[in-house]
Amino acid sequence: MRNLLFGSVAAVSLLVSVPALAQILPALASAPIEAPRDVPYSAGPLQIFVDATDTDRRIFEVRETLPVDGPGPLTLHYPAWLPGNHAPRGPIEQMAGLTITAAGKPVEWTRDPVDMYAFHLTVPRDVKQLDIGFQFLSPTETKIGRVVMSPDLLNLQWNAVALYPAGYFARQIKIEASLRLPEAWQFGTALETDQIKDGIVQFKATDFDTLVDSPVFAGRYFKRLDLDPSGPVPVRLNMIADRAALLEASPDQIGVHRNLVQQAYKLYGAHHYDHYDFLLALSDKMSGIGLEHHRSSENGTSPTYFTEWDKSPAGRDLLAHEFTHSWNGKYRRGSDLWTPTFNVPMRNSLLWVYEGQTQYWGNVLAARSGLLSKQQGLESLAMTAAAFDNRAGRIWRSLADTTNDPVIAARKPLSWRSWQRSEDYYSEGQLIWLDADTLIRERSSDKRSLDDFAKAFFGGKSGTFEPKTYDFAEIVAALNAVEPYDWASFLTTRLEGHGPGAPLDGLARGGYRLVYTPVPTEFFKANEARRKTVDLSYSIGLVLEKDGLIADVAWGGPGFKAGLITGSQVIAVGGVAYDAEGLKAAITAATDTAKPVELLVKSGDRYRTLKLDYSGGLRYPRLERDTKTPARLDAIYTPRK
Repeated sequence: MRNLLFGSVAAVSLLVSVPALAQILPALASAPIEAPRDVPYSAGPLQIFVDATDTDRRIFEVRETLPVDGPGPLTLHYPAWLPGNHAPRGPIEQMAGLTITAAGKPVEWTRDPVDMYAFHLTVPRDVKQLDIGFQFLSPTETKIGRVVMSPDLLNLQWNAVALYPAGYFARQIKIEASLRLPEAWQFGTALETDQIKDGIVQFKATDFDTLVDSPVFAGRYFKRLDLDPSGPVPVRLNMIADRAALLEASPDQIGVHRNLVQQAYKLYGAHHYDHYDFLLALSDKMSGIGLEHHRSSENGTSPTYFTEWDKSPAGRDLLAHEFTHSWNGKYRRGSDLWTPTFNVPMRNSLLWVYEGQTQYWGNVLAARSGLLSKQQGLESLAMTAAAFDNRAGRIWRSLADTTNDPVIAARKPLSWRSWQRSEDYYSEGQLIWLDADTLIRERSSDKRSLDDFAKAFFGGKSGTFEPKTYDFAEIVAALNAVEPYDWASFLTTRLEGHGPGAPLDGLARGGYRLVYTPVPTEFFKANEARRKTVDLSYSIGLVLEKDGLIADVAWGGPGFKAGLITGSQVIAVGGVAYDAEGLKAAITAATDTAKPVELLVKSGDRYRTLKLDYSGGLRYPRLERDTKTPARLDAIYTPRK
């Protein structure tokens, strides 16, 4: 390698002289970008107007007015590091047509050669404001990106349609936003409306930080439900849908969503918003989403969320998860996850608290509120426990390292997920916090629990909105205040340790054990139906989509050993055309005969007949009660009075 590098340098030196290099290198350097300061942007409030009426072509038209203090260099940022994404995923590739003018005359801009989200320009003399225009060309199909607009509904994320000046904390930049929607559309958002005139919604002035944290859901078919009619502050469920009939919820369905608010208040003991707006899209025309905000959620789910309620328990912890983030993630936030602007890189080291404990409480609150039954909560937990108890990648990669995955993998598909791991801090983190909860209960003779930690750490005083950061030492101290123990070692061992096997002590202390049976739980079957897959992860190590397309192969499993890969297609089983039930029957038959499961598989333009050496039968995870230990899991899932 050293010789190759020397040769490359020598070749360059023959083409470019040293004096010439001295001239070129400064030109390649990035222009200076002013560091953010915690002082007000004094030139005046920004104004942004978004025209969202071009729903056929999925185009958001943006006009922005930026007051300026005087002539000279100015850098504008397009938001890159987005809260909840934990990564620089601002959709700048969908921004186009950027023009900047001053008093009607064009102002040239240059993109920074290193920070592609920064635009440099020079403000001319005697100019008091800049007029900025561009389009956000939202994806027209899913292969381009997340679809956020259809002829009947839309999801506006302000970070996608705004530029802001460098050099200031985002909370110190005041902004006045307005939005034109198609005629007769209604909307939901955490922003407060000032007035609606001539088809334009004018929102009350706010700061840039709050604007980005306040998306808009709007649609032709819209419904709003009051989830806390007599509560201390308004809590609303704002829904948009592909059709009006999808918005009809029964009294019982509305009731469990109201229970969610009450159970969260009983858990945390305080709230950190002056109002909260759930934003929920029931659509298969707009892409799904699960994103948290301080005063709202931003969620998309199945269009039949209400109309096929009994068939779709899988995924019903979504709103409980996002609601919890108002306390954990937005109000309390890891110190290295808080940044002064959307273009200062975040650090994700504490995502096992931010997302891991939120995953835990999302599952628990869903069961306590009735979004899930206790049995469905247990069956969901069994699936999580099995997934990570069989996660081969735990052998080489710690859970702590997976907190880097939002940047490393950006949620792109992986060839070998079980070996590579991907954002496992969510659900393996859930198991760690179950472990902590049951340990506190056991050590305190069931007098204290993780509920006490949640109330003390995430609760506090109602009406406190400013984010309050924490670090590892503060987590340990707060746990010790609930139950004295060596929590630093407890957490470090689980965060930095390796497999095989997952941290399942929480199940054992909770009075249950993980087992496998030939028949799937109802929740497991509902999850397969929701994902439109056949999940044979714990038998032959495969997950298949329709027509036998292989979606996942467990590292080291029978399918892996036979040479199967994702993207291949099972054409036939034992010489008979593939269908899911036929494959399951072949796996069951192999239990008695020890005859390999024979598959005809197509990979690209190649066909192969493979024999899977497996005779363990069908295996599906579930939790089995251990009567020797108190049923602490039952207590965890019991609603609070």
